[in-house]
Amino acid sequence: MSDISTIEPRSNMQKLSASIFKASGLLWVFLGLCVVAALLSPAFLNPANLMNVFRQVALYGIVSVGMTFVILTKGIDLSVGSILGVCAVSTALLLSGGWSPWLAVIIALLIGTGLGAINGIGVAIGRVPPFIMTLGMMVMARGLALTLANGQPIGLKDAAANFAWLGRGAMLGIPVPVWIFAVVAGIAIFVLRYTPFGRQIYAVGSNEEAAHLSGISVNLINFSVYVISGFLAALTALIFVSRLTVGEPTAGTGIELEAIAITVIGGTSLFGGEGGIFGTIIGAAILAVLANIMNLVGISPFTQQIVKGAIIVGAVLYEMQRKRK
Repeated sequence: MSDISTIEPRSNMQKLSASIFKASGLLWVFLGLCVVAALLSPAFLNPANLMNVFRQVALYGIVSVGMTFVILTKGIDLSVGSILGVCAVSTALLLSGGWSPWLAVIIALLIGTGLGAINGIGVAIGRVPPFIMTLGMMVMARGLALTLANGQPIGLKDAAANFAWLGRGAMLGIPVPVWIFAVVAGIAIFVLRYTPFGRQIYAVGSNEEAAHLSGISVNLINFSVYVISGFLAALTALIFVSRLTVGEPTAGTGIELEAIAITVIGGTSLFGGEGGIFGTIIGAAILAVLANIMNLVGISPFTQQIVKGAIIVGAVLYEMQRKRK
């Protein structure tokens, strides 16, 4: 039986170095965007605007970390936005019903994790293609969110004040969501780079058959990444509800495309087995700043969707050309 390292095209340290190298290149792109934003609109450097950008980076980033785990295994998760919606509505219903905020948080996280587990079972055990499985979950979960909320936003009532800190509070002058994102990203970096589980994720994404022959439980890895994605979608939902003080059944619509775009921009290959969280962090920052620039200069939200779609296509074309070379 071969060792895990024999099925990896490069050593773990080489992958780490390549990931950092890519991230450093993206960092220059990010800094360039910030300069352009400041030149186009002085309001960009306004402290209040920068705090909004940081919060947006955190919201995009948390769910994108989960997407990174999935894409590293050559999968895709189209359901994260709908899972977010279900968890947002569930949290609002529990809080408005007088439940303890801590209990509401735990239940919401369990719901997101459970829906992610269903995706994982479908992909790993049922052999349903990830695109089809998560597309089905996207439709079902959005329908569940609308059913639970009866198609209407759910207010938090008296619980709004006690729950606002999670999404709108700050520690040491830095928004709480940014701290949460930092913790999530730090744990993800450690797991992917320094644990057997992380190395197995790369192995499965690089060559699933070789990973199986080397003794890796491919089904367990594929199941696990969807569980992680569902959990992080639920965590993002809690921040959404806290910020807006309302549970919207349509919350998270389209965020799956944002997460895919961030992950691909960050250098994670859609063909699996290559990429990492360093790039995802900077990818989230790039997309948040780009969206902020377009908002400041008055570009229509509909046009913004065209730009984001073009970024995804461009990033995939670049990746395919790089693979050919």
